[in-house]
Amino acid sequence: MIDSETFKSLEFDKILSVVSSYANSSVSRDAVLKVRPLRERAAIERRLRQIGEIRALSRRGTPLGISDFQDISGTLDKAVPGGSILFPDELSDLLLVLRMVSALTEQIKGSEDLPYLQDIAGRMSGFPDLLEVLERSLDGKGGIVDTASSELSRIRTKRRNLDAGIHKKLEEIIRDKKVAPFLQDDFITKRGERWVIPVRMDSKGRVQGVAHDVSNSGETVFLEPLEIIGLVNDLENTLAEEKAEERRILRSICNEIREVVEDIEKQFMALVNLDVLNSIARFADLLNLQEIGVNDRKVIELKMAAHPLLMLLKKEEALGDNIVPLDISMGEDCSVMLITGPNAGGKTITIKTVGLILLMALSGMPVPADNSSTVPVIKALYTDIGDEQSIEDSLSTFSAHISKISDIINRAGPDSIVLVDELGTGTDPSQGVAIGCAVLKDLEEKGATVFATTHLFDIVTFVYGMPGMVNASMEFDKETLTPLYRLRTGEPGQSHAFETARRYGLPARVLEFARGIMGEGGVKFHNLLRDLHEKRDRYEILLNEVEEDRRRLEAGKRSLQDLKGEMERKEAEVLQRAYEEAVDIVLSVRRQVVGIVEEARKEKDRRAVSRLDRLQLVIDEKVKVCKGERSIPIDQIREGEEVFVTSLGYDAEVLKVDRRRDRLSVRSRGIVLEVPAAAAVPRRGMSPKADHTHRKKKEEIRPVVREINLLGLKADEAVSRLEPFLNHASMAGVEEVKIIHGVGRGILKRTVSGYLVVHPLVMGFKKGEQHEGGEGVTVVSL
Repeated sequence: MIDSETFKSLEFDKILSVVSSYANSSVSRDAVLKVRPLRERAAIERRLRQIGEIRALSRRGTPLGISDFQDISGTLDKAVPGGSILFPDELSDLLLVLRMVSALTEQIKGSEDLPYLQDIAGRMSGFPDLLEVLERSLDGKGGIVDTASSELSRIRTKRRNLDAGIHKKLEEIIRDKKVAPFLQDDFITKRGERWVIPVRMDSKGRVQGVAHDVSNSGETVFLEPLEIIGLVNDLENTLAEEKAEERRILRSICNEIREVVEDIEKQFMALVNLDVLNSIARFADLLNLQEIGVNDRKVIELKMAAHPLLMLLKKEEALGDNIVPLDISMGEDCSVMLITGPNAGGKTITIKTVGLILLMALSGMPVPADNSSTVPVIKALYTDIGDEQSIEDSLSTFSAHISKISDIINRAGPDSIVLVDELGTGTDPSQGVAIGCAVLKDLEEKGATVFATTHLFDIVTFVYGMPGMVNASMEFDKETLTPLYRLRTGEPGQSHAFETARRYGLPARVLEFARGIMGEGGVKFHNLLRDLHEKRDRYEILLNEVEEDRRRLEAGKRSLQDLKGEMERKEAEVLQRAYEEAVDIVLSVRRQVVGIVEEARKEKDRRAVSRLDRLQLVIDEKVKVCKGERSIPIDQIREGEEVFVTSLGYDAEVLKVDRRRDRLSVRSRGIVLEVPAAAAVPRRGMSPKADHTHRKKKEEIRPVVREINLLGLKADEAVSRLEPFLNHASMAGVEEVKIIHGVGRGILKRTVSGYLVVHPLVMGFKKGEQHEGGEGVTVVSL
């Protein structure tokens, strides 16, 4: 529960008054002034997210499309009774609202990143059918347009023709040479909605017509010529028809409104809600307010907090002094904070800032604090701030103070926050101390969170020895004798009454006498506090020096990390260059392989195969050098052990070691292959078994390819694509693949055949059948 006096004492009403100035209608302004803290955490967070999305739209340059609109609640009430008719200007207000609702719906629903605003827009449509009727019928200025109905268009066309005919006939009459001498003037005017001409009184009988008026001087009579009376009568009948048709149109529109009036009212309230949220968002943007967290743990954590009215005053008056930010922390293990310090040192503004930020945050409003701040969801906020002396109730300051405290104690509970200013004052200090201590103890036992200020140091001593309570102080500059407005938690402050009195000119002899009266114990106590603060200041200097050393060490550490990163980057560049060189080597060797195979085909020289093996060794050695790897000497390779085969990219089991030919027989995934011994390096744990799941997933995603098209490729390009194709097909368990090379001059076919002859995975190959492609295709058995 939060009563109106709390809102007033914390100046929440002033905040709402400023926010309401951004509203676009009177009903929205009233709604802003009625904003109050929400009871559920989810509702608070939802409103914060909605305001956040509105602010995001503004940052993108597409602010929420709300402009001035009228309160249509009365108009909707008027439309409810059967047969009722709304005036065009009332319908124009409704038209504007429906246009706005329609535009907002389109704006919000068209953005996927506005989920919280879409909760509101989901209930909005703008009533497109009704909007189309209103657009077609109204001119937006309180009038009905011709297009409202075909009958109205016909009647108005007839009325304009009659009006023009009357005007033309009157002009002919006043230009008639027989009539002109009898006219007072040559203009046409109206009297009583009838067209007339000014005739001299002494010539009244010379012009035939009906007199409708006489001038003030009595020299002029305004006559309606007989020639236009029939036309004017027709015009009046037409005007009557026009009014009847307009009423029929309005009645028809009102019938449509009556059918959906409840839904219109709901969508209007959604518009008002959006306008309220938009007003809060604009206020938040003005002061750069932040969304903070809410919790259910009774934790208050404010960082870089400030009083919003001070911020507003600073912005409006361009004050030069910076507002000192407030950092304050209260948790489950500490529920009472007692703040001491000098007069005008900021004690009261501190607890007001806490209370006001709490009210704003729980109302779903951004606040002047860092977004890492958090406040608890509470059920009640009680305050005793300011001089409550009442002449009418014959209550002194102390009596009013105790009356308020008594009421707070009776109502406070675990979900309450209590703000008390100048605890224990207004009566005998010794009795005030006793009462103040008792009040804090009772509230702490009830589980309430309390922020209190005082000048009574005996209360400070009490708090120091109580678990769950903490002292805090407002800092004071002893050199300039001015308050610093900074809150320090964990130690009491001093009132600095003597220093302040000296600053404002109280004679030294008076101060000395006052010190004597104060007593030795009081002087020692304040001297002790002074020494404590001086030691604290020295420790802070040392702590700052340690912090500076830590920052330098951190900077050095970051520098080393940057250097390490730079070295790793350079190492990666070197490896990349090595890899590129290795690729160039492989391509070059492959070209040589193709040449050797072609030579073997032409010369039928089996020595070419030996040259091919030697070339394979060269490739493996150069690739390993680029990777920084070394082959296992063949004398150290044992049958049955696993090695990593660079040409396969897997670990494989060694079945046989042929030291004479410097070759190995290995098994991978059930396939027996023969590879050069130089291709064996220490195992990497990348056996087909370990990678079975990974390969299975890949196979599920990418189907096995059973044919390859090499048409149009050069020999070395064909070989570079053919090698991985055969390896992957073999590893996938494919027994037969098809290579499309075409016929042409036969060069590509010979290159493929020569490569297949020496490939260890190829069991045999043949030309394709006629239905497979004939001479242009080679079918390979793996």
